[in-house]
Amino acid sequence: MPELSEAHRIVRDSMRRLGRERLAPLAVEADRTGSYSEAIHRLLVENGLFLINVPAEYGGTPMDLTATCLVIEEMGRVDGTIANTVAHHQAGLCCFLVGADEEQRARYLPLIGRGDYLVGFALTETGSGSDAFAMRTRAVLDGDRYAVNGSKCFISNSGLTDVYVLFTTVDPALRRRGVTAFLVEKDTPGLIVGKAEDKMGLRASPTRQLVFEDMRLPRTALLGRPGEGWELVFHSLTRTRILVAAMALGIAQAAMEVAVGYAGTREQFGRPIGEFQGVSFMLADMAVQVECARAMIYQVASQVDRGEEQQAYHASIAKCFASDTAMKVTTDAVQVLGGYGYTTEYPVERMMRDAKATQIIEGTNQIQRVQISRELLKRF
Repeated sequence: MPELSEAHRIVRDSMRRLGRERLAPLAVEADRTGSYSEAIHRLLVENGLFLINVPAEYGGTPMDLTATCLVIEEMGRVDGTIANTVAHHQAGLCCFLVGADEEQRARYLPLIGRGDYLVGFALTETGSGSDAFAMRTRAVLDGDRYAVNGSKCFISNSGLTDVYVLFTTVDPALRRRGVTAFLVEKDTPGLIVGKAEDKMGLRASPTRQLVFEDMRLPRTALLGRPGEGWELVFHSLTRTRILVAAMALGIAQAAMEVAVGYAGTREQFGRPIGEFQGVSFMLADMAVQVECARAMIYQVASQVDRGEEQQAYHASIAKCFASDTAMKVTTDAVQVLGGYGYTTEYPVERMMRDAKATQIIEGTNQIQRVQISRELLKRF
C-alpha cells in the first residue's frame, strides 16, 4: 500500500486507541441487545466522528479519502456496527456537499458542524434494490411544492438521521434521467420511520423502512436539479464503496488476529494447533487476503485523492475483493476456534455475521462484478 504520511499515522493511531480502549467494551452488549446505545453515540460525537469532511469553517475535520478509510478500518476492527454508522453518514454528507446550493449550505452546515447532526442516504427500495433506476418513490410537482409518495427500505441510520438525502423519480419511464434528490428533515409531515429491522449482523446499526405519504416538499428542498440525482448517487457510491471495503478490511484484520492468537495458545497432541499444516495454511491465507485487500483499498483511495480517472471501476474491485475477503477470513476464523468460534464467548461469530453485510451493502458483489465486467469489455 502507499506509504502513510505522518498525519495519516496520527489518525490511524488515535482511532485505534479510541476503538480498543473505549468502544470495544460497548460492542458486545450492543450486538446482544440489537440497539445502538447512547454511550456509543456520545463517544462518536465527542471524538468528532460525524465531523469528518465537514468544512473547517463550520467546525469540521476535512480529510482525504485515505484518512477517512483509516478511520473506518479502525472502527471496523472494533465493531462493524460503528463503522457502518460512520460510513453511511459519510454517504449522505458526500451527496450534500456535492449537490447543495449556497442557501442549503448556509442552512444545514452550521447544524452538521455541531457534530451530532446526521445526514442520511435513502436510495434502496423493495422492488429496485440493484436496479436503482426502477425506483417507484415519486415526486410530482403540485403547484409550488412536490408531493412525494412511496417508500424506501434498509436505510442505515434511519431514526438517528436528522436530514435525509432522498432519491426519488419524477417519472419512472425516464429511469436514470428521472432520478431527483431532495433534502428531507426528520420531522417533515408525511415522513414515517418504520420499526428497526432485526438483522443477522450489524445488529446495533439502526436500519429501518421509510414511508412517504403525500409528503410535501418545497422547491428549495431540491438537492441539485430535477433529473440529475443519479450524478450525486454515482459520486457518493464511488467513495462509500471504498469505505465499505475499509470496513470489511477492519473486520477481517480483527478476525485474523483472534484466530492467530488462539492458534498460538490452543494445544492439541502436545503442541499449538497453529503448528499443524492444516491450520497454519489457513492462517497464511488469511494474511495473504488481508494484505492484498489493504494494498488495493489504499491504492484506490490514493487515486481518488489525486483525482485520477476510472475511480468507480477500481472502487468496485476494492469493495468486491475486500468484502469477499472479510467473509472468507471470518468464516475460517470460526473454524480455527472450533466450537468456541461458534459461541458468543469469542467475537469471531459476530465478525462473521457483520462481514456478510459488506457483501451486500452499497451494491451487492454480484452487481460489482457486472460493473467490473462491463468496464473490461469497453477496455479490451
